[in-house]
Amino acid sequence: MPRMNAGDFDKVIEFQIESEIQDEQGYPVPGWVTFKKAGAMIKTMQGREYIQAATTKNEGTSRFVIRYTKGLHEDMRVLFRERIFDILSIINDGEENKTLTIVVKEKKYHEYEDNRNERN
Repeated sequence: MPRMNAGDFDKVIEFQIESEIQDEQGYPVPGWVTFKKAGAMIKTMQGREYIQAATTKNEGTSRFVIRYTKGLHEDMRVLFRERIFDILSIINDGEENKTLTIVVKEKKYHEYEDNRNERN
């Protein structure tokens, strides 16, 4: 794997986990809380990967590459620039515990807008 420097991880993403939070009246409600923030590289699908994603209806699929971090799992979600992504898989690149590739699918706006309306 080519050597990476800190400047390669120039985008900040948040890993969130579903948890119980309190609404404005202090009642417990389901919600999302930040588990960890991380610097990331964004890798878009290219060529054959894009065609494969389109044929399996995985449009909107992207990859984030971060430094190796313990404790992440597919039940979490990723926030990036006010966009929400579901985690499809987490890959330990080369099994070297140096970087992780997070394969994600962006939620459509109406999917998380409807989610907000259900809570209000």
